[in-house]
Amino acid sequence: MIINRRSFVTTLGLSAAASAIPCAAPLAAAEAQPARKRIKLAIASYSYWHFRTQRVPIETVMDKAAMLGVEAVDILHRQMDLEEKAPLDVAGRAYLRGLKRHAFRNGLDICCVSTHQSFLNPDADRRAANVAHTEKCIEIAYELGCPCIRINTGTWGTSKSFDDLMARHGVEDVLSGCTEDEGFKWCVDSITRCLAKAEECGVLLALENHWGLGRTPEGLLRILDSINSPWLGALMDTGNFLFPPYQAAAYDKLAQIAPKAVYVQAKTYPGGGEWYSLDIDYKRIAKLLADAGYSGYVALEMEGKEDPDKAVPASVAMLRKAFG
Repeated sequence: MIINRRSFVTTLGLSAAASAIPCAAPLAAAEAQPARKRIKLAIASYSYWHFRTQRVPIETVMDKAAMLGVEAVDILHRQMDLEEKAPLDVAGRAYLRGLKRHAFRNGLDICCVSTHQSFLNPDADRRAANVAHTEKCIEIAYELGCPCIRINTGTWGTSKSFDDLMARHGVEDVLSGCTEDEGFKWCVDSITRCLAKAEECGVLLALENHWGLGRTPEGLLRILDSINSPWLGALMDTGNFLFPPYQAAAYDKLAQIAPKAVYVQAKTYPGGGEWYSLDIDYKRIAKLLADAGYSGYVALEMEGKEDPDKAVPASVAMLRKAFG
């Protein structure tokens, strides 16, 4: 039988169409499945350095994070080879670009720079200095290609030391001659002054439930609700509501701030914590975040005394299981 070109093409087209029909139903079923928001895991460099030993280089943390297959790193500002109070100079920018290159070559994002500042001070000049410091930290994040920095309210400074503050479960006396209402005003005003630089650089400010006026969900939300800006949100630290006198209602307190969360840090305590130990139910945390519609990074902050080369991989495996 002789088949001309036209009949061959027609026959071929019908055969292809017929062979495609059985695939149509499964494809339609797959397309009908709702998209699922995805949590990405990160490792905070703090997991490898708790201020008590020789500083662990950020590049070393990146290498270890890449080996564990997480998506990103959270860099502790005080762990970098930068003078914290010095201006960001040419050498500092070159160092930051080197970190950015090192992360990229390891297939990692830099998702947050965890910074320290204190706006909880009656001295206007000291608050201004902390605003300037925060603006420098925003520039550091910008150099790193990082979209977020962790900020704090600071503390009243009435504790003898951080160890003393932790022994008191984060509860601190208000500075003599001052009121909490004044403290909230100082924090709101100071954070507001940082927002122009944040928007200019495209860097989110994530205010952590981290002692001071952020020690309670009510305090954290009072500040966030006073400032209407898309460049400010909450950093939900899972370990900062989970000790007495807040243990019983810890998950309810975390649920209060979850809708405002733009970033999450997940504490673990292998070998016992540096200051306290908690048994956190991360399946419950995962559901709590899902219910709040959170999708983004969850960064491990391993705060236990166990060797981090053992504790961090185990903690990452646990978080993977909890978050799916």
